[in-house]
Amino acid sequence: MFRARRPSPLEIDRFTARSQSLALSYAPIGLAQTVPSGYDLSEVVATIGHGDADFARAKDALSAWAQFDLPWIEVFPRTAPIAAGTVVAVLAHHAGFWSLNACRIVYCIGDVDRGRHFGFAYGTLADHAESGEEIFELSHQDSGDVRYRIRAASRPRALLARLGFPIARAMQARFRRESVDAMTRALRADR
Repeated sequence: MFRARRPSPLEIDRFTARSQSLALSYAPIGLAQTVPSGYDLSEVVATIGHGDADFARAKDALSAWAQFDLPWIEVFPRTAPIAAGTVVAVLAHHAGFWSLNACRIVYCIGDVDRGRHFGFAYGTLADHAESGEEIFELSHQDSGDVRYRIRAASRPRALLARLGFPIARAMQARFRRESVDAMTRALRADR
């Protein structure tokens, strides 16, 4: 959903509520784990910390959607649980307009309380400008490094996204870079 002005909190709430019953705009679930035909695959992996304490802080940050702590993009509701089935709206301000897009968490990775991996994947719903799936994952390496990975398989669905394909890809690349920075800041803020 593209808009000339920022939607109000009530409009965002209504959009999210309407999106609850929508189907995914792609198949199969797990698309981002493969190299899908017809989809652009992008990935960034970055070391954002080191040691058990950083891994715990990183899990807390990801659980609080800190990867969206950017001036031009937000997730609603901000306190959405990291659980399969959770629907969120992603609001982005870019190229002079606003876009509001719905995603559903389609699976979780690991356990927040134990293990060396934690994260989730969300998939686009039928009212999203793109079609695809994105993974947000943390891993605690044997070296002690804490790594943050974003992997996305997507293709434009809405007419404006297709027409603005190069701009859409540039915005997605910008999000991946700045999301790494946001997660790194979240780890440092808790010290």
